[in-house]
Amino acid sequence: MLYKTKNPHGGDIYSEKVLLDFSVNTNPFGSPRGVKDAVCGMIDKMDSYPDPYCRELVKKISEWENIPDDYILCGNGASELIYSYFEALMPRRVLETAPSFLEYSAVFENTGCSVLRYNLSEKNGFELDEGILDFLENEKPDVFVICNPNNPTGRLVKPDLMEKILFACEKNNARLFVDECFLDLTEKGISMKAYLERFPNLFILKAFTKSYGMAGLRLGYCMCSDEELLKKMSKRVQPWNVSIFAQKAGAAALEESGFLEKSRKYISAERKYLAESLVNLGFSVIPSDANYLLFCGEKDLDIKLKEQGILIRNCGNYYGLGEGWYRIAVRIHEENEGLIKRLKSICEKR
Repeated sequence: MLYKTKNPHGGDIYSEKVLLDFSVNTNPFGSPRGVKDAVCGMIDKMDSYPDPYCRELVKKISEWENIPDDYILCGNGASELIYSYFEALMPRRVLETAPSFLEYSAVFENTGCSVLRYNLSEKNGFELDEGILDFLENEKPDVFVICNPNNPTGRLVKPDLMEKILFACEKNNARLFVDECFLDLTEKGISMKAYLERFPNLFILKAFTKSYGMAGLRLGYCMCSDEELLKKMSKRVQPWNVSIFAQKAGAAALEESGFLEKSRKYISAERKYLAESLVNLGFSVIPSDANYLLFCGEKDLDIKLKEQGILIRNCGNYYGLGEGWYRIAVRIHEENEGLIKRLKSICEKR
C-alpha cells in the first residue's frame, strides 16, 4: 500500500463521495457476468493457498494468445510485473517516450537507472515518429519502454514502425518492453506477440484490469521467450502473489467470447461522441485509438468537476505535458452525457 505519500494516479474514490469516475480507464461495461460468478464460486476456497504456478490460468492464456505456456508469467496486476522486470534486469539506461504511463518513471527511480526520454510533439498529435530510430541508434539504451496504445495519449504506434523499432533494438543489443495493456480495447491495434519466438529481447505486458474491468482483483501477465528473465522475475515476488479469486476470474474472462468485440465497438462510438462534444465546447482534443481521451483545457477544470462529484485525471505530472492537460475514460453513454453536461455548465460560466 502507499504510505504517507501522494497517490500519483487516478481512481481515488475512497477519500470522498464520487458520483462519476472518469480518472481510470477500465472497460465501461465493467466485469462480465461470468467473471463475477467465477469469483463468487471461489468463496469456499478462501482457506486454501492459490496455485503458485497459476496452471489453469496459464493454460487459458496460452490458448488465447496462441503462444507456448512457458512464455507466460502472471502477476498481481501489470504494475508488479513492471517492477519485477526492472528489478530482474537492473538496466543502467532506459528509454521511454514523453508523455507515457507515469508508473514507469517510479520504477526507474526505484531501480536507480538513468532515464532517456524521446519527446512526442503536440503538433502531430503526440504520435511516435521515425525519429525514434535515430534516437535509439545514437543513445543505445539498455531497455526501450513503449506503451501501445500510449497512455495518456491513446495513440497507436504504426505496425511498420514497431517492427523497425524491434530490429533497431536487436541491432543495438537493447531490450524492447511493449505495454499492450489497452490494446484489446482498440479496433486497429496489432500485437507484437508474433515476434516473440524470433526475438527473446521482446517483452510484452498485458492485463485483465482494463479489458475485463478487474482493477480490484489485480491480475496481469507478460509474454516473453527469454525463460531466464522470467525465472529472475518470478524470484522477485512471493509465490502466492496471484490470488485464488484473480486466477479463477482470469480463466473465466477468457471464456467470455464476444465481450471484447462488443466493448471495442461501443468504445469507438462513445469515444467519437466525447471527442466531438469536447471540441464543440472549445477544448483541444488529441485523436485516440483507445478507451480514453487526452485534451487540454483551463487549469482548474479537474477541481471544478471534483466539486460536482466527478473525477478526471489531471495530467500535469506527466513528463511532456503540464497544467491544463486532462485524460478522461470512455464510459457508458449516460455517464458520458453527464460529464459533457457538467463541462458545458462550467464553460458557460467562464
